[in-house]
Amino acid sequence: MKPPPFDYHRAQSIADAMAVLAGQPDAKILAGGQSLVPLMNLRLVHPAVLVDINPLTELDYVTLDEDGTTRVGALCRHSRLESDPQILKHQPLLSHAARHVAHPQVRARGTLGGSLAHADPAAELPAALVALDARVKVAGPAGRARETSVKDLVTGFLATTLEPEEMLVEIVIPARPPQARAAFREIAPRHGDFATAGVAVELSFDRAGRCGHAVAAGCGLSALPVDLSAAVQPLAGQATVTEYVLREVAVNASRAFDPSEDLHASAQDRRELAAALLVEAIRAAWHNGGAADEEAT
Repeated sequence: MKPPPFDYHRAQSIADAMAVLAGQPDAKILAGGQSLVPLMNLRLVHPAVLVDINPLTELDYVTLDEDGTTRVGALCRHSRLESDPQILKHQPLLSHAARHVAHPQVRARGTLGGSLAHADPAAELPAALVALDARVKVAGPAGRARETSVKDLVTGFLATTLEPEEMLVEIVIPARPPQARAAFREIAPRHGDFATAGVAVELSFDRAGRCGHAVAAGCGLSALPVDLSAAVQPLAGQATVTEYVLREVAVNASRAFDPSEDLHASAQDRRELAAALLVEAIRAAWHNGGAADEEAT
């Protein structure tokens, strides 16, 4: 199918893009287009104007503050998240999650900001950012700006707190503990398909080899990215990952969210998948930092 008619505006600056958004309530931002264009072709969305922000190269960056905070521009492509040296060193969970996004062609075009703004509950990167307690910066009309957590940004299925005249411009990720180990596990009908369920995990260890920090989140489980960090707290202080602790974590995870139900999985299936994938991801992160994470389940 072809999309309905629309006007096209190639933005020359952030201010230029904001002016169009403020003047046309039915405008949509075009970044990677990997979600928006298919929806347009299916005539599920009908923007009057597409505001193409790809010329805004100032929104394509990865930087590291002195305190270890990572800042990622909204136009940063998924493929860069896979291999950027600063992401690999300081935000390994983001790299692991990016490797599970669709196929190389999609990762070459899709953007981190676009994934967050689209808010598909099966998307891997929003879940990873929830686990990492990330925040986003949002530009508004007349130079206004605000900041909110990723957890508060997404409100439901394909729904966020972004107003029609606002644009997500930056993702801010707090400094991670030294030598953080991360893993991402998911299951999908086929490689590259939307995840039926996925889990992101990050662990860190003190000098005595005890787990001192554990966070986790899930995708494809509910209408929102699911924060599973409370479920993995039994790992704190552990020098080894025992079956007893893993069983406790699995039970916690299965009770931590209100699961979705569809043709791919029942609510109970998703509870069991969340528990099993979380245990698998913990083992991978604990023993090898998720080194085998390149292959999707």
